[in-house]
Amino acid sequence: MAAIEVEEITKLWGATRAVDGISFAVEEGSFVVLLGPSGCGKSTTLRILAGLEEPSSGRVRIDGRDMTRAAPAERRLSMVFQSYALFPHLDVRENILFGLKVRKVDRGERERRLARVAELVGLSDLLDRKPAQLSGGQRQRVALARAIISEHPICLMDEPLSNLDAKLRQEMRIELRALQRRLAMTVVYVTHDQAEAMSMADRIILMRAGRIEQEGGPDELYERPATLFAASFVGTPPMNLLTLEDGPEGAVIAGTPAVVGNGPGRGRVLGIRPEHVRILAEGGIPAELLATDYLGADTVISARIGSQHLGIRVAGRFRAASGTPIRIGWSPEHLHLFDARSGRRLSGSVGLPGTDPAPARIAATTSKGGRP
Repeated sequence: MAAIEVEEITKLWGATRAVDGISFAVEEGSFVVLLGPSGCGKSTTLRILAGLEEPSSGRVRIDGRDMTRAAPAERRLSMVFQSYALFPHLDVRENILFGLKVRKVDRGERERRLARVAELVGLSDLLDRKPAQLSGGQRQRVALARAIISEHPICLMDEPLSNLDAKLRQEMRIELRALQRRLAMTVVYVTHDQAEAMSMADRIILMRAGRIEQEGGPDELYERPATLFAASFVGTPPMNLLTLEDGPEGAVIAGTPAVVGNGPGRGRVLGIRPEHVRILAEGGIPAELLATDYLGADTVISARIGSQHLGIRVAGRFRAASGTPIRIGWSPEHLHLFDARSGRRLSGSVGLPGTDPAPARIAATTSKGGRP
């Protein structure tokens, strides 16, 4: 059952379309992430769901009821903002209970809920402290507790972890996802951080310029991006996108003689993830190493083919000086192809190795024995 249904929602700010005719559904009990760069319309969409903004057109349904013009209090949902918005003069207990007191929930019920929620988020020993006496992670837990204690079935979260340091963000992602599953909450979560989206979401809605660019599970967006934008936005480091052109023997990487397909190259872009590029002892495509970034478990190499740059991810430490010539290759099944003009993914028989029934010409350019 869909907890939230969004139908052709548009939001205009003057002549600007902040949200441009988007539609999606959020299943009950799921964790859905609205992902995209700053200004793509994700926070505006969340505010429309919350009732803090009215759409210019379109409809919002919550549990099957049309709530497009309903006040926030009628929607039976809670919200966690980027700012914790805690009352500095109230202790943790009173901050968590504030909403229940406003709604005049009786004292016994308030205390029952408080004990349960404080234990869930690890605040049982901190209830008498003021916000100034808490760490960033503890303040975030207070904001979450305040949302959870309402016992609303839907929770909207607008970049709630962005003020935390990297280590604490990772810890809170794990805690937040576990808490959502334990309580079977429906969560709509806004972030620009694709690592957050990939690690927490059941489904990602990738937005760009007020529209939905791609929607699906994290594995789908990573393994089969629908557009050049999706390919470049999802993944760290991002997918390599190499411009192709026509060569005498088929598609070649622009600025090089490296043949990478039997079909035409002009107007097409070749995609390959950094972890799927391999450094070869011989054969392959000639490239120039520019820099290495050692990350501990692996090394990210910046290289150049002709005039185009690409990233290579290899396990462990890789040592080489800038300017070192290297040879690279890849397996055909890891290639992606996009139309340069529309940015859309191309499918079917496109003349690239792995998609063309004819012998793959990449075999002659990546390894003496065939595939690298």
